[in-house]
Order: sequence, then C-alpha cells, then structure tokens
Amino acid sequence: MRLVFAGTPDFAATSLRALLEAAHPEWEVVAVYTQPDRPAGRGRKLKPSPVKQLASEHQLPVYQPLSLKTPEAQAELAALKPDLMIVVAYGLLLPQAVLDIPRLGCVNVHASLLPRWRGAAPIQRALLAGDEATGVTLMQMDKGLDTGAMLYKTLCPIGMEDTSASLHDKLATQGGEALVSQLPKLFKGQLEPSIQDETQACYASKLSKEEARLDWQLAAAELDRQVRGFNPWPVAWFLGENPEGEEEVIRVWAAQPLDIEHNAQPGTLLDIEKDGPVIACGEGCLKLTRLQLPGAKQLSATDLLNGHPERFQAGQVFSLPDSNL
Repeated sequence: MRLVFAGTPDFAATSLRALLEAAHPEWEVVAVYTQPDRPAGRGRKLKPSPVKQLASEHQLPVYQPLSLKTPEAQAELAALKPDLMIVVAYGLLLPQAVLDIPRLGCVNVHASLLPRWRGAAPIQRALLAGDEATGVTLMQMDKGLDTGAMLYKTLCPIGMEDTSASLHDKLATQGGEALVSQLPKLFKGQLEPSIQDETQACYASKLSKEEARLDWQLAAAELDRQVRGFNPWPVAWFLGENPEGEEEVIRVWAAQPLDIEHNAQPGTLLDIEKDGPVIACGEGCLKLTRLQLPGAKQLSATDLLNGHPERFQAGQVFSLPDSNL
C-alpha cells in the first residue's frame, strides 16, 4: 500500500515514526506533506516542522504547499498514486477533491474520544473540563470538521497530576500504536465504520492567553485543572505587584488544590508555606508550587520565595479578572 502522510507538530511526528519503525511489509510511506517552514527563535530563522525533520532523516520526499485547494497541488498529490492518506494534526483544510484522491480515502488520527472535542485543542479541553478519560480516534475523513465515521478508539485515563504536556505524549504514543495495529485491518476492510452521534458532539476551540488568567472566585479544583491544562501553553497566570508597585504577570506552572474552608475574599494570600503561597479561592484554596516572574525562568515556589520574599505577603489580595490592582 502506498501511504502519503500529512502532519506537522511533534504529535504527528510520533505517528510517522511509528509507521516507519514498524517497517511493515504491507505499506510504504511514499511522501510526506507538512506545513511550510515557519520563523522561530530570536533570530526568526525559518525552522522545519518536526514532521519535516523526521521525513528528511529518512530521505522521504517532502511537500509543503500553502494550500491543497489549487489544481496544481491536487495534481501533485494525485501523481503519487496514494492508496491511503494519513492525516495527523496537519493544519491545512483538505477539500473534497483531495479526500477523493487516495483509493481508500483519508484517515485522521484525532486526540479525543469523538464526537467529544472536535477541533483544534482536544487535549487541553478534555483536561480543563474535568473529563475522567480521553483517547485517540482513528476517523475516516469527510469534508466536515472531525465529523467522519469512526474506525477505532483507544482509551487514556486522565490522572490528577496530568498536564496537557503529559497527556499529549501519552496520546501521541497511542496514536502511533493505533495506526500500526489497525492499518492491516483497514486494508482488508475489517474495520467497521461507526457514525458519530451528533447529539454528543462538542467543539474544542483554540486556546487564548486571556482565558489562562486565574479567576480566584472559582473553586480550587477548577483552577488546578487550568494550571495543568494550560501547561505548557499559554501557561496559567495572575496579576501581582513588583517592588515598585507596578502590576506584573506571574505565571503558574504547577499548583495544588487544598480542601480548606475559609471566609476570606477570593484572591487573598492566606498563608506562606515552605513549598508555596496559599491563595483563597471561591471554594477551597490553591497552593502555588511552581512560578515564573516576568523575564525570568520558572522556579519552584520555594526557590522563588527565598529569592523574592517581598513578592508574597500574607494578607495581600490578588486582583480578579474583572477588577484592577
């Protein structure tokens, strides 16, 4: 079987690596599609995607069209005579003309238990919502947004310590393993397509920096999910003050919800324990255990408190999103 692989970030590279390392006699990756190189770093030099880097290491032909909507791009794909196109976090819309080119269509590896969390940020949204589990769905693509028939699912429990980064790595691995294990069945027509239940569908919208601001009026358990869900991007944050009295963004990389009853105003710093400040929330308290000041690297709260004890004083009140310092 002639496979064309389309993907861009690390999540996709894990699936491509699994396909290549399997060295399966039933398939050959004949080409790789990925997003155009993007400026990165302080020098803003063009950087190839993780998928392109991996493809280059294996001397695979790489295609980087700006769009797949043009007749030229579609003719280029058709010339590869693919039996199947595998799409993993590619980032470009596949029009119906492209979906129709491979003999067996296009199969997507999606990081959620469809129809829950269609869209751009399924890993983070599952964690933010407090889902007990997520997983990977192999889906036969159609022209809708993650609306195609489901071919296979894996299950991944969401632990109390999981961040978006740790879930990403678990699901990336599951995606690669699912492809390698299920492709032979797909080729033989042994995967039974299952239509998605539209009444259970929900959309995983893109993340924004503003929504990562901590609202102390929420329950500590919910704020803890925000801290974990927005790690490693955009990173949860709140407004504090520097020694000059100017407001500054303090990022929270890790925290611990505490089941402590109190009558304090949400946002009040109730206590400074050796491993972090304890902030009153709408329900319970949140201990901040790993923090980052502007222009500095992230530190354990213990190290930050030792170096900047003036930043956190018992009794101070941190502002809420709808108010100013």
